[in-house]
Amino acid sequence: MAFGSFGGGARNSAPMAEINVIPLVDIMLVLLVIFIITAPLLTHAVKIDLPKADSASNVQQADAVQFAIDGSNQRFWNGEAVDEAQTIERLRAAGQKQPTPELHLRIDRDARYEIIATVMSQAAKAGVTKVAFVTDPGGAPLPDVVPVGSAPAP
Repeated sequence: MAFGSFGGGARNSAPMAEINVIPLVDIMLVLLVIFIITAPLLTHAVKIDLPKADSASNVQQADAVQFAIDGSNQRFWNGEAVDEAQTIERLRAAGQKQPTPELHLRIDRDARYEIIATVMSQAAKAGVTKVAFVTDPGGAPLPDVVPVGSAPAP
């Protein structure tokens, strides 16, 4: 900001309230020229012939355990019917494996929530931390929704 005046004299003794942008533009243009000159130098690379090698990853895929609970609350471990004691024993064995297998839960809509919660708790205690719920993407049709205050259709 300039504090002088252009009029010269006592009648314009107030300071100028305008911002002088010319020095700012000068500095920006100088920086622009510097960046234009130095940008090609930053992309310069040394060409070398690197050796090529093929390698397969050594990652072990964890097994997936298919655990199902049907509508009558019967438990199935990979298609084989099991009771609660066998479920706990197999979950402990699965928790000891490295890498820990994933537990894929397939649960019937009529199964009791208490059994589902118990199985998930037993899995967590046994060290099986990866649990997935398997669903049917088609799903069942949604029931008819009736707005509040209106009677259902006959």
